[in-house]
Amino acid sequence: MPDAARDIFADWSLPIWLTLIIVVTAAIYLRGWLVIRKTRPEQFTDMRLAAFLSGLATLWLAVGSPVDGFADALLSVHMLEHLLLMSAVPPLLLYGLPVVPLLRGLPGPARRWIVGPLLRLSSLRRLGHWLVMPLVAWMLMNLAFLSWHVPAAYDFALEHENWHVVEHLCFLGTSILFWYCILWPWPARTHLRNWGILIYLVAADLINTMLSAFLAFCDRPVYRHYVDHPNPFGIDPLQDQVLGAVGMWVLGSFAFLLPAMVLTLQLLRPQREVNA
Repeated sequence: MPDAARDIFADWSLPIWLTLIIVVTAAIYLRGWLVIRKTRPEQFTDMRLAAFLSGLATLWLAVGSPVDGFADALLSVHMLEHLLLMSAVPPLLLYGLPVVPLLRGLPGPARRWIVGPLLRLSSLRRLGHWLVMPLVAWMLMNLAFLSWHVPAAYDFALEHENWHVVEHLCFLGTSILFWYCILWPWPARTHLRNWGILIYLVAADLINTMLSAFLAFCDRPVYRHYVDHPNPFGIDPLQDQVLGAVGMWVLGSFAFLLPAMVLTLQLLRPQREVNA
C-alpha cells in the first residue's frame, strides 16, 4: 500500500455521530419493517429491506469511511463520492419504501407526541407536496449540483468542513426529492407514467454531461484547491480532473439513462399489448 494511502487510513477516525445516526435509522426501519411485513408480506420483501440497508451502508461508505479522506485529496474520488450521494443512495433508500416502516419503527411516544403533530400541520404538508412536484424537484437537484461545482463554492467547501457537510446534505436531500418523483414510493399516490418522465431523466443527464465535458476538456485545473494542496499520490491535478470528469460522465449518464431505458420499455408495453 502506498505511504499516502496508509497516512489517510491512519488519520481516519470513526465519525461517531454519523455512524450512530445511520445505525439508529437502520434499527428503526428494521423494527417498522418487521411490523408491517406481517400484514403486507408481498410488498415489504427481503429485497426492500436489503435495498434500504444498502443505501445506508453506501451513505456511510461515501462520507463516513476512509473514502472521504481520499476524496479530500483526489478530485476523481470526490466526484465518485458525489455520485454515490446523488445516484446510488437515494434510489436504494426509496426502493425500501421507507416512510411507513420508519414511522412504525419509532417509539410510540415519539410517534404520537412529536412526529404525528408535525405531519398534521397543513403548512408542512403543503411544503412536502410542493417539494415533490417534478419540476421543483428537478430544479432543486440540478441547482444544487451545479452551484456546488462552481469553483469558488467547491473550494470553499473543501476548506471548511462544516460547509462540506452542508454540501453533502444538499446533494443527498435534493437527490432524494429527484428520485422520489421517479419511484413514488408507497404510500405516495400512484402517478401514471407518461413520456414526460423521459424528458425529466434525459434533461438531468444533459446537465451532468455538460459539466463533465467542461471538466474533461478544460486545459487547466478548474479547482484551485487541488493546485494549492498537491495530492500525496503525485497525480497531476489536470489528469485527476479528467479522470473524475470521465467517471462522472460515464457513471452519471448510466444512472440516468438506465432508468430511462427501463421506463421506455414499460411505456411501450401497453401499446404493444393493444396492437397485439
